[in-house]
Amino acid sequence: MAGTGFFQPELAKPAPTIRVTSMQLFIKGKNLHVTDALREYAEEKIGHLEHYIDHGIIDGHVTMRTERNEQIVDVMLNLRHYLIKAEERSPDMYASIDLVRDRLEQQIRKYKTRRRERHHRQNGRLSAADAGSAAVEPVEVDDDVPSAPRIVRSKQFAVKPMDAEEAVHQMELLGHDFFVFLNAETEQVNVLYKRKSGDLGLIEPTV
Repeated sequence: MAGTGFFQPELAKPAPTIRVTSMQLFIKGKNLHVTDALREYAEEKIGHLEHYIDHGIIDGHVTMRTERNEQIVDVMLNLRHYLIKAEERSPDMYASIDLVRDRLEQQIRKYKTRRRERHHRQNGRLSAADAGSAAVEPVEVDDDVPSAPRIVRSKQFAVKPMDAEEAVHQMELLGHDFFVFLNAETEQVNVLYKRKSGDLGLIEPTV
């Protein structure tokens, strides 16, 4: 199968176990037919992650696709205040599901650890406001720009209210270099971004 550019459904895997979950899981293939066996395998592996989070996962989106000889699985989990995203690839789609499931489990454990630390700080060890001010810096503007880039793509998405510290955690979970969020304290849209030094900057609009 390593020499093909598509998934061959004849490869058999053990039947998935029966599970009970309240999480909605949306599975689709991008230029790829998702067989019933492959769908059930993904439902069993990804759906089991719900048991790692007390308040559960609202829903999950699984996209499968192929590139050359690689079988790719992209998963986004929608939690109450966070999004967790991971992508893995391998010569076999079932193996890619296993890999992305392991990656998501690691991110969920990191998310839970962050939540516990934040809870302890709010109980007196360190206030959330102090943590937010220590994590971000004012934005610096570089005037030495050779030419203005073109807007080649636009995207719309819902922003969730949170403080700066929560935004830092969310950006780390997503693995992005920037994050747009609704500041719960000011009720203004803020942009958190990663600087070349590795530190963080925060853009706050003013009128």
